[in-house]
Amino acid sequence: MTALALTLIAIPVALFAYAYLGYPAILWAWAALRPRARRQHGAPAELAAWPAVSILLPAYNEERCIGATLESLLRLDYPADRRQILVVSDASTDRTDEIVRGFADRGVELLRLAKRSGKTAAENAAAPLLTGEIVVNTDASIRILPGSLKPLIRAFDDPTVGVASGRDLSVGRVDAEATRGESGYVGYEMWLRSLETRVGSIVGASGCLYAIRRGLIDHAFPAPLSRDFAAALQAREAGYRAVSVDQALCLVPRTGSLRAEFRRKVRTMARGLETLWFLRRMLDPFRYGRFAWMLASHKLCRWLVHLTLPLALVGLALLAPGSRLASVLLLLIAVVSALGVFALAWPDDRPLPRVLALPGFVVGVNVAGLAAWMKALRQERSPIWEPTRRPEVESSGVGR
Repeated sequence: MTALALTLIAIPVALFAYAYLGYPAILWAWAALRPRARRQHGAPAELAAWPAVSILLPAYNEERCIGATLESLLRLDYPADRRQILVVSDASTDRTDEIVRGFADRGVELLRLAKRSGKTAAENAAAPLLTGEIVVNTDASIRILPGSLKPLIRAFDDPTVGVASGRDLSVGRVDAEATRGESGYVGYEMWLRSLETRVGSIVGASGCLYAIRRGLIDHAFPAPLSRDFAAALQAREAGYRAVSVDQALCLVPRTGSLRAEFRRKVRTMARGLETLWFLRRMLDPFRYGRFAWMLASHKLCRWLVHLTLPLALVGLALLAPGSRLASVLLLLIAVVSALGVFALAWPDDRPLPRVLALPGFVVGVNVAGLAAWMKALRQERSPIWEPTRRPEVESSGVGR
């Protein structure tokens, strides 16, 4: 019985240690042995002719922020005659379409869908209208810093690059304790993608900002799946790399509450699991070698932590009658879980006490992961898009 209990505990602990510590350590050591690309300072080198780009912006009921977002896109440092901005309205029912039409004289185009179809379906519908050699994908609540587009596009000067992902900067108000943990996680993820880029290829692009060669876009990609995750996999399958560009910065406001962040994580992880299953051939080490190992390490092992975590609770419960340490650990887990549930139930219009922020984040992440697995295993696909409603970027503080 003791051996069984220890095995149950060891499974999620080993997965966590490898996914979050062991894998990055291997990447770091591997990257240290490779020559590092010379870091660019200041503006990126000017190309003789910048390639034509299409900036694709799906939107659903974004009247609150779509105007400011379009103003920021128009201010990007990129030749205006080499830039197309296309907004795809997923049958918005507010003033989104009206606001976008107000930018028509500045070159902004609008494609309105007759009925809601979801973000991926909206992107599929926009594909025939894209004119750029490179397609830049972003969201209505994101702000791309003015000097970030050129470094992102400059990555494609390397003919081996098929996808280039931006670097997310998670921002929020000073009092936004509820989702402060998300900023640390985003910073960790961006660091990991930088290491993967030095070793070879990232295994998933940022949905907030990434660019792809137009020829690599799958115009019939299944609507319930995650295109930004799949883009890196499909690029690798076509013989290209996907890279993270540290100089291509975008501001990503943290969600306003733990419950909103919880729902976002369930959606994104469930779609990620479905996407990985759809492209499971990319996990074949005999065909894709190092990339398959990186994909399994970065994505699958990390997601398996949430699925196997209940095994550790069962193992501790089996050990508790004869082990004081197991009993103490169970009690500690129970206290943290209770605080986390209390935090998730905290009213959105009241500041979350700092003592509840960390338990809320830990419990929210793990319960969301388990819920995502249940949705994926039951094949509960939902192509209809539910955009994450984020606070205005202008009211956020960078790096806080």
